[in-house]
Amino acid sequence: MLEITRAEHLEGFRIRVFFSNGEDGVVDLFEALWGPVFEPLKDPSRFKEFKVSEVLHTIAWENGADFAPEFLYDRMVEQAAAHGRADARR
Repeated sequence: MLEITRAEHLEGFRIRVFFSNGEDGVVDLFEALWGPVFEPLKDPSRFKEFKVSEVLHTIAWENGADFAPEFLYDRMVEQAAAHGRADARR
Protein backbone atom coordinates (compact mmCIF):
# COMPACT_ATOMS: atom_id res chain seq x y z
CA MET A 1 0.00 0.00 0.00
CA LEU A 2 1.44 3.36 -1.08
CA GLU A 3 1.62 6.01 1.65
CA ILE A 4 2.89 9.56 2.00
CA THR A 5 5.65 9.66 4.59
CA ARG A 6 6.50 13.36 4.36
CA ALA A 7 5.47 16.43 2.38
CA GLU A 8 6.87 19.95 1.99
CA HIS A 9 5.13 22.99 0.56
CA LEU A 10 7.31 24.61 -2.11
CA GLU A 11 5.44 27.56 -3.61
CA GLY A 12 1.96 28.27 -4.88
CA PHE A 13 0.21 24.91 -5.20
CA ARG A 14 3.35 22.79 -5.51
CA ILE A 15 4.27 20.18 -2.90
CA ARG A 16 7.23 17.83 -2.72
CA VAL A 17 5.85 14.48 -1.61
CA PHE A 18 7.81 11.54 -0.22
CA PHE A 19 6.34 8.07 -0.68
CA SER A 20 6.71 4.85 1.30
CA ASN A 21 8.22 3.19 -1.79
CA GLY A 22 11.28 5.47 -1.48
CA GLU A 23 10.35 7.79 -4.33
CA ASP A 24 9.70 11.50 -4.07
CA GLY A 25 8.89 14.34 -6.38
CA VAL A 26 6.93 17.51 -6.98
CA VAL A 27 3.22 17.68 -7.66
CA ASP A 28 1.28 20.80 -8.67
CA LEU A 29 -2.29 20.47 -7.38
CA PHE A 30 -3.86 23.70 -8.67
CA GLU A 31 -5.87 21.96 -11.41
CA ALA A 32 -7.10 19.34 -8.91
CA LEU A 33 -8.70 21.95 -6.63
CA TRP A 34 -12.31 21.78 -7.77
CA GLY A 35 -15.47 20.87 -5.93
CA PRO A 36 -16.85 22.10 -2.60
CA VAL A 37 -14.19 20.61 -0.31
CA PHE A 38 -11.24 21.77 -2.44
CA GLU A 39 -12.51 25.22 -3.48
CA PRO A 40 -11.36 26.92 -0.22
CA LEU A 41 -7.85 25.62 -0.85
CA LYS A 42 -7.48 27.89 -3.87
CA ASP A 43 -6.45 30.46 -1.27
CA PRO A 44 -2.66 29.92 -1.16
CA SER A 45 -2.49 30.66 2.56
CA ARG A 46 -5.02 27.89 3.30
CA PHE A 47 -3.51 25.48 0.77
CA LYS A 48 -0.11 25.43 2.45
CA GLU A 49 -1.64 24.46 5.82
CA PHE A 50 -1.80 20.73 4.99
CA LYS A 51 -0.47 18.00 7.25
CA VAL A 52 0.48 14.39 6.64
CA SER A 53 -2.33 12.50 8.33
CA GLU A 54 -1.20 9.68 10.61
CA VAL A 55 -4.58 8.01 10.00
CA LEU A 56 -4.93 8.45 6.23
CA HIS A 57 -1.18 8.39 5.43
CA THR A 58 -1.55 11.18 2.91
CA ILE A 59 -1.75 14.97 2.85
CA ALA A 60 -4.91 16.39 4.40
CA TRP A 61 -6.36 19.74 5.39
CA GLU A 62 -8.44 20.73 8.41
CA ASN A 63 -11.58 21.10 6.29
CA GLY A 64 -11.51 17.35 5.50
CA ALA A 65 -9.93 17.59 2.05
CA ASP A 66 -7.30 15.01 1.11
CA PHE A 67 -5.83 13.27 -1.92
CA ALA A 68 -5.17 9.54 -2.21
CA PRO A 69 -1.45 8.72 -2.29
CA GLU A 70 -1.95 6.88 -5.59
CA PHE A 71 -3.49 10.00 -7.14
CA LEU A 72 -0.54 12.10 -5.95
CA TYR A 73 1.97 9.58 -7.27
CA ASP A 74 0.32 9.35 -10.69
CA ARG A 75 0.03 13.14 -10.91
CA MET A 76 3.70 13.54 -9.93
CA VAL A 77 4.87 11.10 -12.62
CA GLU A 78 2.60 12.62 -15.31
CA GLN A 79 3.69 16.18 -14.55
CA ALA A 80 7.39 15.28 -14.51
CA ALA A 81 7.03 13.55 -17.89
CA ALA A 82 5.02 16.44 -19.36
CA HIS A 83 7.68 18.93 -18.33
CA GLY A 84 10.56 16.74 -19.46
CA ARG A 85 12.20 16.74 -16.08
CA ALA A 86 13.11 14.23 -13.44
CA ASP A 87 11.07 15.60 -10.53
CA ALA A 88 10.28 12.04 -9.50
CA ARG A 89 13.33 10.51 -7.90
CA ARG A 90 13.79 6.82 -7.24
